[in-house]
Amino acid sequence: MKEKFISEINLDLVFKCNDFPEFFKKFEDTKSQLIFDSIFWEKVFLSWINRILEKDFHKLPKSMFKKKSFSLGLQIISKQEIAYMNQKWMQKNGPTDVLSFPIVSNEFLNNLDHIELGDIFISLEMALEQSYEYKHSIYREMLWLASHGFLHLLGWEHNSDLELDNMLNFQEYLISRLD
Repeated sequence: MKEKFISEINLDLVFKCNDFPEFFKKFEDTKSQLIFDSIFWEKVFLSWINRILEKDFHKLPKSMFKKKSFSLGLQIISKQEIAYMNQKWMQKNGPTDVLSFPIVSNEFLNNLDHIELGDIFISLEMALEQSYEYKHSIYREMLWLASHGFLHLLGWEHNSDLELDNMLNFQEYLISRLD
């Protein structure tokens, strides 16, 4: 991951991955194993934050562009756990692939030096199923889901086809800049 940082950004990432011994044989290649590494995810999110700040992206509050310190949580969980969370917090039955819970609303950003973005939860089993369905690697699928959750933490919504298309295109942009 080659990255030219526009400024010194600090990121505090809280990363947790449940134990998935039944899947470790499926992740024998080095690139796939990166999805279980907190340093990898820290570099990914730092890259994305820098890309967004670099583009002076119009969807974000202007006060965010003055911030230098961010934090967020990423947890890789089971299909059963995400189904429970989906029911409890979103009132939707069954598992989903990714859930995001933003913490700070835009009106409070002006008064904070450090921005806690929120938490992202990704179901490893759902990601694996979708990687087979879409015929790409688990590495790619996890980046896709993480970028989707990340954009939700930043306030993105997709209540229309146009909003969804814009979000998906921006996810592609973020992922493409990692290589």
